[in-house]
Amino acid sequence: MKTILWSITIELIKILLILIPVLISVAYLTLAERKILGYMQTRKGPNVIGIYGLLQPLADGIKLFTKETIIPNHVSLIIYFFAPILALTLAFLAWGLLPLGASQVLSDLPIGILFIFAVSSVGVYAILMSGWASNSKYSFMGALRAAAQMISYEVAIGLIVISTVLCAGSLNLTTLIQTQIESVWFLIPLWPAAIMFMVSALAETNRAPFDLTEGESELVSGYNVEYPAMSFALFFLAEYSHIIFMSFLFTVIFLGGWSSPFQLIPSNLWLSLKASIVIFLFLWVRASFPRIRYDQLMQLLWKTYLPASLGLICLVASFLLLIDGLPPLSCS
Repeated sequence: MKTILWSITIELIKILLILIPVLISVAYLTLAERKILGYMQTRKGPNVIGIYGLLQPLADGIKLFTKETIIPNHVSLIIYFFAPILALTLAFLAWGLLPLGASQVLSDLPIGILFIFAVSSVGVYAILMSGWASNSKYSFMGALRAAAQMISYEVAIGLIVISTVLCAGSLNLTTLIQTQIESVWFLIPLWPAAIMFMVSALAETNRAPFDLTEGESELVSGYNVEYPAMSFALFFLAEYSHIIFMSFLFTVIFLGGWSSPFQLIPSNLWLSLKASIVIFLFLWVRASFPRIRYDQLMQLLWKTYLPASLGLICLVASFLLLIDGLPPLSCS
């Protein structure tokens, strides 16, 4: 009995060691975004609360915690409260499969990539539930548009990742990194796939120029319009956690994970540095491009990325078969 309790305690500590840094990173990503956008637009951004505005995320958190939670009288109460909790839970669930350094992974599943995309797909239900439970036409329309956008680009991301799985011969994330350490980063031979993955990640996380789910001029902030205070904060945390996660996933799949030419730098620090550069690209794109129309969003996927990703799979598989470099697909 003591052994079981001790094992559970160790696992809970491991989970907290992942979740607490993620929550802190989400908080300060909001500050970094506002600072970077400010400098790109020739203004200062938050600079009042704390030195250089470093306590601004804490002030924002206190404001959201102390706000009154006003529940509209027309909502479906159980689903209304469950939707933001589900969104945040699913956003955190996939972090347990992400290798954050050499031998630093909470659960090294043989089918890690498959599990991650399964969890990501279920996240669409949280958005649909929030729009349905709000019993508002604005919320429901925003939820439908968000679901259509997220499902569409998950199709593209799944097909893009298949090309890297063909090269590594495994669905395991650690094996993907080891393959790149032994050969070359997949960014170099598969740069079209990397670009499509990056654009699809922007669309799946509802970031500009694909932030149509939160088109204030059209939908009054979309699916979360009926959510105040901490309920809104849970959706906000889930979205920014997903941004950080997709940046780390891009680093693992295309940038060799923790592989470094400098052996003195810790593996998890090097991985975080690469992911930070990818996160900066998310923010840079937001400052540079205007929001596109919804028909352009769907046309980009179904008429461009879908045939391009299918063609890329055939091309990669044919080339590997030609040079006799196609590895046997395994789950380890």
